[in-house]
Amino acid sequence: MKLKFLSTAALALTGMLMNAQEIKFEEYNLPNGMHVILHQDNSAPVVTTGVMYHVGAKDEEVGRSGFAHFFEHLLFEGTKNIKRGDWFKIVSSNGGTNNANTTNDRTYYYETFPSNNLQLGLWMEADRLRQPIINQIGVDTQREVVKEEKRLRMDNQPYGNLLTALQTNLFAKHPYRWTTIGTMEDLNNAKLEEFQDFFKKYYSPNNATLVVAGDFKKDETKKWIEEYYGSIPKGPEVKRTTIKEDPITQAKEVTWNDPNIQLPAYLFSYRVPGSRDKESYALSMLSTYLSNGKSSVLYKKLVDQEKKALEVQAINLGLEDYGIFAFFAIPMGSTSKDVLQKDIDAEIVKLQTNLISDEDYQKLQNIVENQFVNANSSIQGIASSLATYNVLYGDTNLINKQIDIYRSVTKEDLRNAAKKYLNPNQRVIINYLPEKK
Repeated sequence: MKLKFLSTAALALTGMLMNAQEIKFEEYNLPNGMHVILHQDNSAPVVTTGVMYHVGAKDEEVGRSGFAHFFEHLLFEGTKNIKRGDWFKIVSSNGGTNNANTTNDRTYYYETFPSNNLQLGLWMEADRLRQPIINQIGVDTQREVVKEEKRLRMDNQPYGNLLTALQTNLFAKHPYRWTTIGTMEDLNNAKLEEFQDFFKKYYSPNNATLVVAGDFKKDETKKWIEEYYGSIPKGPEVKRTTIKEDPITQAKEVTWNDPNIQLPAYLFSYRVPGSRDKESYALSMLSTYLSNGKSSVLYKKLVDQEKKALEVQAINLGLEDYGIFAFFAIPMGSTSKDVLQKDIDAEIVKLQTNLISDEDYQKLQNIVENQFVNANSSIQGIASSLATYNVLYGDTNLINKQIDIYRSVTKEDLRNAAKKYLNPNQRVIINYLPEKK
């Protein structure tokens, strides 16, 4: 009965994928270096305008962490044409929504409007790039906003600094050793001139990708893009140096204290290839196999059946230059770290020794394909994907063919990735413990 159900689900998903239309797009460069991607879909009167800048936390200098994320806030302060505090009012009063987000590798701003307000969205993003107001009032205001965000989401949140603990201990040289939000000290010490210089260095058309997705007229839209963006001067070439980490060849164990927790957590973490590497796809699939859903290997064993853990996860965080693969576990009752470590290691050894079953492999492929389809099920999602594939992968058409890379990952590839990257001598164990009173 179970096999029949899985087969039916697989057929249904296959049909959905076969019927899913290819996401068509046009892309070109403006003379000033800005990359433009257009995806026309006139099925609903909605359009998203997004601009992704190839700047993230990894582009910051030592002692000045948090700049990329800070700009995510600072560039809503206003422009020479948009008064301070009016950005959100303009968007909402015209039926739109907007937001921005920052990672270690890029920063993305977007607006979604009724399609009759596309021109407004294009103009606002162009004005943000051309002539933002970066002054002391805005810096002081947003500095307090970001510091409060850090307190709320990380410093006063149970387990809020798990990622901080991971990045700090997995990276010794690369800027991935700090998180996107930065430190209070760095934010307090930064001067206005430093923010202005950061903008000049990274916020230029030749370091940006503009995406328009949804209901629009192509010729009209191209005309507006040329009008609003074409005359923005090209900026200096962004020179990037990828800092290489020394391989981890000997296990390391550290302790991180969190004053907001009562139960300890344990992290078994590994530095792995970045998201462009095919092995990163295999590692992502391994994390899904191990802990995605209640029927996954680790959840079923440690949480459901043996009641050894309150929570267990395997994650693969694919960044541009490197990746992080980590197991996270909160013990149940008197279960020790050694017991959790032994059980997790046993599952790793199984992956390194044996191929997963055909049934599990098919289930894994179904999950991956479902996630791929869902990521591009909205205009907003498509816009974000198009920009991301261009900026971080260098291939916009991955929006259509990335699923083929996942499909090409074999059971042998999964085993080889586990054997190559998930060995005891390659990991950092983080004992994430309550702070002693």
